[in-house]
Amino acid sequence: MGASLSPRSAQVIDLETVRQRQQAQKCLVRLAPELDGLEMVYQLAASPETYYGMPILAWGLREDGSVFGMVPWMETLAACHDLNSQENGYFVGYRDPETEEIFDSPPDHKYHELVAAAEYFDYEASGEVTLIQQIPDTLGTHALCMNHPNSPWHMKPVYGWRLYSDGSLDALVADEQKASMTPILLGDKCLYSAHARHQTVYFFQRHIANRILEEDPATLDALAMMVVASD
Repeated sequence: MGASLSPRSAQVIDLETVRQRQQAQKCLVRLAPELDGLEMVYQLAASPETYYGMPILAWGLREDGSVFGMVPWMETLAACHDLNSQENGYFVGYRDPETEEIFDSPPDHKYHELVAAAEYFDYEASGEVTLIQQIPDTLGTHALCMNHPNSPWHMKPVYGWRLYSDGSLDALVADEQKASMTPILLGDKCLYSAHARHQTVYFFQRHIANRILEEDPATLDALAMMVVASD
């Protein structure tokens, strides 16, 4: 015999609402600059015995309360825990260069700093995407900006990063023709969001950016392969 039917009506689940709720929990709500030199440790599939270190730019807090380190990576400011590419690298842990300790969870003091700041700056939700926070870039990050595959590219220093109310991030670069003072600081009118003006943006650490600017052949070959692979 079949199972008896429940007298209650079936519950209708709105999958789109569930998806939006899950996305909202992953939304980035606060940034805290890393000022003590902590690093991300990662590996490449091509060099399984080698560990690489990269300075952390900031720590991020999501709506669900999770905290993670963030680094300029490829086309975005990425969460370290999300890096899982055999080709470009995958996350191993965090490292304190002073003690050489490697750990897989963010420091407690950064968690408390972010939670306290998020509670203090408790912005009211609105229908429009608004600017929540901006922090300076302290690593010498550069953005390679392109508007068309065949058009000239421009390597620009990144002066800061903006966090918006929808959790999106963008880098701040300068229109040098509009710069009226040096050094360029956050709030200067010559700064603009990189992705808002340029079709393609890649982020590089300072030493790699300088190799590109010096037209190092091996670095330019690797850059060409990366751009072609992403098209």
